[in-house]
Amino acid sequence: MIAFADVNYFEPWWVQIIKSLVIFGVIFAVLPILTVYERKLLGRFQARYGPNRVGPFGLLQPMAEIVKFAMKEPFRTSTSVGALYRIAPVISILTAVAAMALIPFGNVQHIFGERVGLYGIDVSIGPLYVFALAGISFYGVMLGGWASGSKYAFLGAMRGAAQLISYEVSQSLAIVGVVITSQTLSLTGIVHAQARLWFFIPQLAGFLIYLVASFAETNRAPFDLIEADSEIIGYFTEYGGTPFIAFLFAEYANMIVVSAIAVTIFFGGWLMPFGIHPPGWVDPFVVLAKTFLVFSFFIWIRATLPRLRYDQLMSFGWKILLPLATLNLLVTAIVVVA
Repeated sequence: MIAFADVNYFEPWWVQIIKSLVIFGVIFAVLPILTVYERKLLGRFQARYGPNRVGPFGLLQPMAEIVKFAMKEPFRTSTSVGALYRIAPVISILTAVAAMALIPFGNVQHIFGERVGLYGIDVSIGPLYVFALAGISFYGVMLGGWASGSKYAFLGAMRGAAQLISYEVSQSLAIVGVVITSQTLSLTGIVHAQARLWFFIPQLAGFLIYLVASFAETNRAPFDLIEADSEIIGYFTEYGGTPFIAFLFAEYANMIVVSAIAVTIFFGGWLMPFGIHPPGWVDPFVVLAKTFLVFSFFIWIRATLPRLRYDQLMSFGWKILLPLATLNLLVTAIVVVA
């Protein structure tokens, strides 16, 4: 297993800069594609066409919408707090992109004579790092609602914060079960620990808990109460134009992050099943394919399940999901010790 300290020593500074640019470039290039993919797939689920007018097969629809939002006149309420109003969407999108630096897309490879880890960083406290960034993204929600100077937006921010905090507890407990099983907090170490058996099998309950909590953490149906069509109290109610697009991109980036983490800790990361060992350059494509399947499952659920009421959402999180996550953690600890 390659520790973070080792990578930090043998990787030149220019390699780290290139990897940072690649992470930012790839995720911002993929996000518009994922928006049109979701709308196309939702259309097929609902027996209709998705976007099909702008560009071939509607593939340029995201670009048209980005230009439309960018051309809108910037406007904010007179009671808003200018600096914090602008910082909120920046916090949301930067924390989502920063979490991508932890996703291991492969093992250490030799590229142009240099040993390069196919990941941004490999810290020894990987899951804790992710949850720290999730805690910071919470401020994007709160600042977005409070700095808007609107009671409706502030109420939406409070409801959104309560939802995020409630389900983050269950999500973290589900990951702790994997940490206990693998005996490491390094995400690359967790992947190596699945060389014989993916943790999806022994930690099936933990995976289901993590998946359900991730729907709420990323504000996806059936837990999308923060931006429900029937609600008027979303924390970004007073946002329009480019800042609104930033919040939207942050949501999709978070979906990619939780999908990639699920692949890393439950589905073996870059490892192939049945003892197949492809060349090292195939590893990133394996992770991307698995992440794409989990991302598609998010869309499938959105097209299938109706939205919960807010009291149902909170009751399910505290009365059902949290006890199940605690029980799964307890059983895992007993099995590992025994």
